[in-house]
Amino acid sequence: EGLVTLIGATTENPYFEVNSALLSRAQIYELEPLSEQELEEIARRGAAALGVEVPEELVSLIARRAGGDARNAYNILELASQTAAARDQVPTEDDIEDAARKRPLVYDKGGDAHYDFISAFIKSMRGSDPDASVYYLAAMLEGGEDPRFIARRMIVLASEDIGNADPRALEVAVAAAHAVEHVGLPEARLNLSQAAIYLARAPKSNASYVAIKEATRDVREHGHLRPPDELRDAHYYGAKKLGRGQDYIYPHSDPAGFDVDYLPEQLRGRKYYRPSGSGEEEAENGN
Repeated sequence: EGLVTLIGATTENPYFEVNSALLSRAQIYELEPLSEQELEEIARRGAAALGVEVPEELVSLIARRAGGDARNAYNILELASQTAAARDQVPTEDDIEDAARKRPLVYDKGGDAHYDFISAFIKSMRGSDPDASVYYLAAMLEGGEDPRFIARRMIVLASEDIGNADPRALEVAVAAAHAVEHVGLPEARLNLSQAAIYLARAPKSNASYVAIKEATRDVREHGHLRPPDELRDAHYYGAKKLGRGQDYIYPHSDPAGFDVDYLPEQLRGRKYYRPSGSGEEEAENGN
């Protein structure tokens, strides 16, 4: 019939790496990490195949350190067994831990892990969970993620998700980014950790994000609406004759200037900034 069946396996996300024409004709199956119970059974079988006696508590330890990967479980067991055999002993907890530290970390800086971990990191800080924030930060740094990328995302979050509920959050995030440039790893992880915890614990508001989003929408929908004449530049000769700057109320001399709607006439009454009432961002009473 001329039928060809291709079966492929990859550790990469096929939606990133596989040609779209081929992808449209393929059925995708995602393989999930093995459970600890499954990994324990794999470790027992591996120990039997190697002829090594491994206590149950160490079988559980191997399963926990394998990270859901059967190959990692076998590698940890084999390396620990070789280390113990050199002493004519059975593997110990220290042997398992040492072997686990030598296994490669499962973190692809250009694929799923890069996006998944930064997403989890941002959402943990947004959700005010400092413990999860620090965990995902540590996972990214241990995986070799660029600390400057992490710092940039923290700066964005400081304005997008905290804003004027705690204006110091932006200063903290920018300071952490500067620390990364001036100090470098591994010490800069302390600065990033401090900043991540601060951002996670800070009161939250997305009012600044919503304000610029809605204002941008109006600019794109209505174009660049001209400012009222009283707000236009009046420094040049003849500006007054054109009505520029006339009737402008200087707020510091006349408090009435604080009550003026400065928007273009077509948008008068529009509210972009709506304080959340969180932290220092107090909601406007009666508005």
